[in-house]
Amino acid sequence: MKAFLKKLSYLLPLLILIGFYACKPAKQSYSSPKGYDFNHPEKFIMPESLHEISGIAFYKGKSDTVYSIQDEEGRLYRQAWGNKKQQHAVFGKKGDYEDLAILNETVIILRSDGTLFTFPFTEAIQPKVRKVKEWNDILPDGEYESIYADQQTNQVYLLCKNCKGDKKSQTMSGSIFTYNPAKKELIASGNFSMDLSELVTSGQILKTGLKASALTKDPHSGDWYILSSVNKLLVVASPDWKVKSVHRLNSAIFAQPEGIAFDNQMNLYISNEGDELSSGNILKFKRKP
Repeated sequence: MKAFLKKLSYLLPLLILIGFYACKPAKQSYSSPKGYDFNHPEKFIMPESLHEISGIAFYKGKSDTVYSIQDEEGRLYRQAWGNKKQQHAVFGKKGDYEDLAILNETVIILRSDGTLFTFPFTEAIQPKVRKVKEWNDILPDGEYESIYADQQTNQVYLLCKNCKGDKKSQTMSGSIFTYNPAKKELIASGNFSMDLSELVTSGQILKTGLKASALTKDPHSGDWYILSSVNKLLVVASPDWKVKSVHRLNSAIFAQPEGIAFDNQMNLYISNEGDELSSGNILKFKRKP
């Protein structure tokens, strides 16, 4: 009996150790889209004025200057990469501004209710923008946070974060406009939808939908890159909006991803709103050969 108890005293710590590791949850794995490493970004910390940064863009893909907005003030911010000192142009009153695009020589800013604001890029360096045009009631009723402007076709794409019917049909709807720079007009040019049923069934997104928070396009492949802050996902879709890959985002790196853009060297940038513990930031992911 003593011999048995002695053996048990040796085995007990080993059994406890095995049990501990058996019950320990598996480490979450995070993938990256082809050509990028989401585990090793270059981080640019935002000043307090951009704590709630909600969208980013570059002028003709030039990454020396970042243009951004935040979701409370009607201001277009600009700053050199890596320099926290910012300047801004006031384009509107306080509001829930969610994303922006720079379409050649025109700035387009999206408010969450689907209202768009356009003005000449030349006014982006002025303290106050004088020639702002406001576009109301051109989108279906809903909540919007994502805009992309195609420099080649002058087409503007908008994704709905929360639109009637999308949840029931397990789709994400969007609208397309063509911008006429000569007449400074946005012309309705169609709509599209993205099937989310497989993502819902597999449990990769919530049943309430993808809840897109930002949109951009790979200028080489034409693939769409869609961020979802709520689901902590990056979804890559084909040019015709078919899901190609889904990448879960590490919350330790992506606190609240709300903005996305490529530069002309194919580097990828994702901005994150700050929270009680961390400042807003922009993460740069260099394109791998």
